[in-house]
Amino acid sequence: MDVDEITAHFTRASGDYAFARWGRAIAPVVFGVDDATLSVMKGALEAVCQMAGHELTEMDPELGVNFMVFFFRDWDELRHVPDLDRLIPDLAPLVDRLEEADANQYRIFRFDEAGAIRACFVFLRMDEHLSAVPAETLALSQVVQSMLLWSDTAFTDRSPLALVPGGATVLRPEIGALIRAAYDPVMPASASDPSHALRLSARLGMAQ
Repeated sequence: MDVDEITAHFTRASGDYAFARWGRAIAPVVFGVDDATLSVMKGALEAVCQMAGHELTEMDPELGVNFMVFFFRDWDELRHVPDLDRLIPDLAPLVDRLEEADANQYRIFRFDEAGAIRACFVFLRMDEHLSAVPAETLALSQVVQSMLLWSDTAFTDRSPLALVPGGATVLRPEIGALIRAAYDPVMPASASDPSHALRLSARLGMAQ
């Protein structure tokens, strides 16, 4: 992956470069799934965090949990989740917009004073399309897209995942390498200058 490709993964449609990684251990909770799917989600989190060299934990000392994943059938269900509007103050108008757009997923990040990811909320409306996606693929895709503040256009043309012979779905090697470079301790937790992509490229080069 060259510098231009790296830059594109963190350049938003507005033209702004915006990068962030988690600045604390991830304390996850998943709502709306059975034990089997919960295990798959946990496995995907463990695998990606291990690859990135980032920590998972049972409890965040400040927030309790900081990575919430909601599975549901209709956006209206979010209006009835107790206290969710306290975590997401603009919940009602957001749900209205998602219903109007017929969206099946949405992701919200919160950041700390240093610009690092402090919390992430993932909403998955299990419509016909998402319901047809294998649980392992869906879990891995959502975890990967939640590990960094990617561009809003980063994966519109190409998934971060790939099929390998035999039908298994895996993380594309270049995306895995980019995540590892982003979590290198010498790299900043957040960046708004495109020169950051040059540093990422250098870390990738050192790893090869």
